[in-house]
Amino acid sequence: MRVAIKRIDTTLPLPEYQTPGSACFDLYSRIDITIQPRSLARIPSNIIIATPPGHVLYIFSRSSLAQKKHLILSNGVGVVDSDYCGEEDEVLIAVYNFSDTQTTVAKGERIAQASIIPIPSITFTEVSSMHPKSRGGFGSTGET
Repeated sequence: MRVAIKRIDTTLPLPEYQTPGSACFDLYSRIDITIQPRSLARIPSNIIIATPPGHVLYIFSRSSLAQKKHLILSNGVGVVDSDYCGEEDEVLIAVYNFSDTQTTVAKGERIAQASIIPIPSITFTEVSSMHPKSRGGFGSTGET
């Protein structure tokens, strides 16, 4: 799949897969940023990307983000719609510093990972009732 992408700062690399088996490509911080304890920040990723119609760009934490930086994605998973690709639509990585100390992300540091995934277009059909037996939830299938 070929995808149009624009870098804001052309001295930073394009997103890239780190290994041939990587499911996601890495996103970099465009700036040096210090995130205060127990606070939110938006880290600019340096890219504007034209996600193809019928697809979504999902942003996920890198596996080391919490341990090394005390950061988690503030919304769990980032969702970038295919129509978010205008000249000013830089992808931002929303993070939360869950620690009691400030943390710094350096310009060019890999901070998140992303993947472009096809999504179906759903048409809902409203009904007056559902399956007669409820399954339960939140632990209803056992302890482990």
